[in-house]
Amino acid sequence: MRFAVPSLLALALLAPITALFAHWIWRRRRAAEAAWTSPGLAARLAPSSGRSRVALSVAMLSLAILGLALALARPRWGTSQQTVERKGIDIVFVLDSSLSMAAFDVAPNRLAAAKSTLRRVAAELAGDRVGLVQAEGGGVVLCPLTLDAGAIDLLLDGIDPASLPTPGTELAPALDVAARLFPLGEDAHRAIVLVTDGEDHGRGLDEVAQRLAEVGISVFAFGVGTLEGGPLPLPAAARVGSMRADQLDAAERFKRDRKGQVVISRLHEDELETLAQTTGGAYLRVASVATDPKPIIHAISKLPTRTIESLEVTALEERFQWPLALAALALLTHLAVRPFRTAPRPAAAEGNR
Repeated sequence: MRFAVPSLLALALLAPITALFAHWIWRRRRAAEAAWTSPGLAARLAPSSGRSRVALSVAMLSLAILGLALALARPRWGTSQQTVERKGIDIVFVLDSSLSMAAFDVAPNRLAAAKSTLRRVAAELAGDRVGLVQAEGGGVVLCPLTLDAGAIDLLLDGIDPASLPTPGTELAPALDVAARLFPLGEDAHRAIVLVTDGEDHGRGLDEVAQRLAEVGISVFAFGVGTLEGGPLPLPAAARVGSMRADQLDAAERFKRDRKGQVVISRLHEDELETLAQTTGGAYLRVASVATDPKPIIHAISKLPTRTIESLEVTALEERFQWPLALAALALLTHLAVRPFRTAPRPAAAEGNR
C-alpha cells in the first residue's frame, strides 16, 4: 500500500492526542465533583455517567480523526490498466531565412524577431506535434514532426540569414516540403505556421495555396517587417551581426541596385493575407520582438484535434473511500453515544383535591 500524500499522515497524531486530552478533562471533572460533595450525594446531585460509555465516545472520536487523516493521505493499493490519450494537431513551422530577413526595420533584425515569435508559439503549443522547415530558394527539413518542442528551440539557434546553398526567396517549394511532412490520409488537424517578410521571387504560390486548401492544411502567416521597409544588408554585413554591422561603411553594409541606390526591402503582407484566407488560416503582422502572437495561437487552438499518442499505463487504485467511510461511521457513533445521563427528576407531588 502506498500513499499519494504521505506527509498528511502526520494528522493521525491528533487521534491519540485527542484521547489523552479527553482523559485529562474527565479526571479534572471527577476531581472537581469530589471536591464539593460527599461520595453519597454525588450520584444524586450530579448527572450520572458510565466509564464504558465515556471510553466508547472518546474512542469513536479518535477513530474518526484517524480515518479522516488516512483519507486525506489517499491510500492506494491494487492496480488497474488505463489508456492515456494525448490529443493535439500537427504543426509545421516554415521560417524564411533569406537575405531580406536580415533587414533592420524590425530591431534587432527581422530574423531575430521571427525566431522570438516562433519560440513563443512553440511554447504555447507544447502538447502538439511540431516540425521545422527552413525556407530560402527552396525548403530544407530541419526537424520532422515530433512531440519534443524543445528541439525546435535548439534548431532555431543555428539558422542565419542566407545560410542555405540556394539563395533567394521562394515560398512555394518550402510550403510543398512542409505539406509532405504530414501523414497521408488525414485532414482537419494540420497547420503550417509561416514566418516571413512576404518577399517571393518564385512563382506558384497561388497554386500551392489551392492545393493546401483542398487537402485541409491551414496556413497561419506571420508577416515580419514594416511597410516602410529597410535597407537590404549584404551577406557579409548580415553575418557579422547588427552591432558590428553598424560600424561598417554604408557602401559595405547594404545592397545597391545598378543605379547605385540602396535596395529597400518592404513587408509584402497582401500575398500573406491572401494565402491565409485561401487556406482557412489567419495573418498577423510582427512589427517588433514584443508583438503578441496570441491571436494566431488562439486561431490554431480552434482546429479539430486528434489522438496523436496513446499509452497503456498501470495505475494504483485510489482507496481513500474506505478510511473516509470508517471516519463517517465513527463520527456518527460518537454523536449517538451519550456519555452523561441526566438523573431522573422526582415526580411532582399531587396537589390537594
